[in-house]
Amino acid sequence: MKKIFFLLIAISAIALSCSKEKAKEIDTPNKGEIILEADESFKSVTEALAERYTALNPETRIKVVIKKEDLGLLDLLDKKARVVVMSRELSDEEKKAFDTKIDLPWQPAKFAADAVLFVVPKDSPLESISMDEINNELMSDKKRLIFDGTNSSNLNFIAQKFNKKPSDLQFSIINGNENVVEQLKNYPDKIGVISFNTISRPFGDEAQKLRAQLKVLKITKAGKSYDASLDNLRNMSYPFTRVLYFLTNESYYGLGNGFIRFSCQQLGQIIVEKEGLQPYNIFKREVQMR
Repeated sequence: MKKIFFLLIAISAIALSCSKEKAKEIDTPNKGEIILEADESFKSVTEALAERYTALNPETRIKVVIKKEDLGLLDLLDKKARVVVMSRELSDEEKKAFDTKIDLPWQPAKFAADAVLFVVPKDSPLESISMDEINNELMSDKKRLIFDGTNSSNLNFIAQKFNKKPSDLQFSIINGNENVVEQLKNYPDKIGVISFNTISRPFGDEAQKLRAQLKVLKITKAGKSYDASLDNLRNMSYPFTRVLYFLTNESYYGLGNGFIRFSCQQLGQIIVEKEGLQPYNIFKREVQMR
């Protein structure tokens, strides 16, 4: 009987130890460490949100990993990353994989309106490009459109917009949005395709430097031209407006969900606005004083 008694005590002690160890591993919104993955196109706004959150919660660490959008989604499904930033609609197969692997309802947390821009060197005579012209260029052997890489958010979004597979499109590649801008002057007959967030930060030194090198083409659709202004992003009239959103595999209210909640509420949305993007959840309000 004594042996059985001591055996039960030993088992209880081991179970308690494991329980404590497991508790240590579970993070909270204000303590812990997670990996957040985002496409290079959204690097600026993602890092700004993560830096502000960790500054307010000094016992947290959000490691921002820059990775192509499709690869980031795979890492989320394989639980190598806690949170990812997405810009395109998931396919039915991807949503099914999310439901199966993550065992959570697919629920995007929308936080900003970004856009895909078509840009040329500053001295280019081009001022605009139509939807039909873009569609034709995507099918042309001339490969005049320069994207920042395969599996990138920009390429995926444009392919989805024209109901095509990325593998069916014709295009050139220069890796990285910033590299596309900086090298575009060497290819005066080509058109770069970059994210708005790459150049949107109003007072960022790098963003200002990049803006000085290029001209953003207006997009012509049904006889009307649209630029990528915040007003046109807000009402979604710019044809290549896209909504950025977070996905997480976190099933409890931990650091991942705490960060997402912060990003979608007022303080996080102010940071999005300072990045030069359109906040998804707050809008400017005009108050008249009498």
